[in-house]
Formats: sequence, C-alpha cells, structure tokens
Amino acid sequence: MADVSTQVSASLEALTREFDIITHNLANVSTTGYKRRCSSFSSMLDDQQNAAASALDFSQGNLVETGRTLDVALYGKGFFVVETPDGPLYTRHGVFRANQNGQIVDSEGRSLAGVSGPLAIPTTTDVSQVTVSQGGRISADGALIGQFRIVDFAGKEDQLETVGFCCFRAPQDMPVRDAEDVVVKQGYQEASNVEIVDELVSMIMVSRMYEANMRLLSIKKDTTNSVISVAMG
Repeated sequence: MADVSTQVSASLEALTREFDIITHNLANVSTTGYKRRCSSFSSMLDDQQNAAASALDFSQGNLVETGRTLDVALYGKGFFVVETPDGPLYTRHGVFRANQNGQIVDSEGRSLAGVSGPLAIPTTTDVSQVTVSQGGRISADGALIGQFRIVDFAGKEDQLETVGFCCFRAPQDMPVRDAEDVVVKQGYQEASNVEIVDELVSMIMVSRMYEANMRLLSIKKDTTNSVISVAMG
C-alpha cells in the first residue's frame, strides 16, 4: 500500500489542478464561444491516487442577439474554419469583421475560410447590407459572395487541442467533414457554456476536499513526530 503522505500529496496536486480549471472557467464566463473545461476528479473520491483528468465540454451555449451584421453564431455541432500560416484552426467564436480589403476576419485579423475560397465583401458595399443565411451563405446587396466553411469531427471533438482565443487545432490524422446538422444565426453570439452556480459548487467542494487532505497530512505529521519522540525516549 502506498504511503499515506504520498497518496495525500497526489490528491492535493490533483485538487490544485481542478481548482485552476474551475477558476479558468469562471474567468471566461463572459467569453463568446468559450467551451468550459471539466475535470473527472470529483468522480474519483474513492481513489485519490488518480490524477484529475480534464476534457472540454462542447455543449451548446445560449445564443444572445446582438444585431451586429458580422456576429454569426452556430446552433448545433460545427466549427468555423480560421486560416493561419500554420494551418487551419477551428472556432465557435463568431465575432467577425471586415478588414480594409473587405475580407471577413476574426478578432485577431485572421481570414475566415469559405467553401470556395476566401470570403470578401466588395469594398463598395456597406457591411450593414450583408446577409447570412441559416446555411452560412453570404450575400452583399443581394448577390451571393460566398459561404462559410463549417466543419465537424464526427464526434471526436475531444481530441482537439486548445490554442487560445477560443480556437482549437486538430491532429493531422483527424477526419474533418462538412457540418450537416448546424444552423447559422446572423446577428447573434454564442455565449460561454459555463454555468456559474455549478462552477461555484465545484469550487466549494474542491476547497473542502483540499482542507480535509491538509488535515490528514497534519495528523500524519503529528503521529510521525510522536512515534519519533517515543523512540528517542
């Protein structure tokens, strides 16, 4: 049987990681398109030697109407594709804008991928005259100019890697396919899927477990010191 101190130390490390996950989720409660990270530690109360394994929760966030022409939310499974020099990234953070060349870009200035290539609004068109259909087709002054490329990963989203700014990178061998069961909503943002009450309850539970483990460690230390005192006479 592993030494009690070793078990408790491993538990404390896992609890610290879970606490960090919870605080990160709470810090992003207002971040558009944010997907909470959840930990499996709380289901391991009977085996505290297990590390806290975490995974992303890709459940749907609420849609919030903004009225902005290039705020585009996804309802259902799917991701927008962001073009970068290092390959495509995937996001549900649909807060876009047109750059000086009319290209539709994300908040970091990176181009959004279209089904047939880059997406650009004619410089003579006012952005307010751009419409986006529920299928992701983009029209300017009534003329079709392109369609958002929206993809999914056949239920393997758990293999995506977070890379910041609500973007994800897929492993090279991961199959990518066109999203089918997704609706595009113009003038909306997808809110974070973090539930504040749930996170606060988890934080309280983790804090109490941490305190309990610290008490156990203190008892172990006191017992050891007592044994040494007796042995030393």
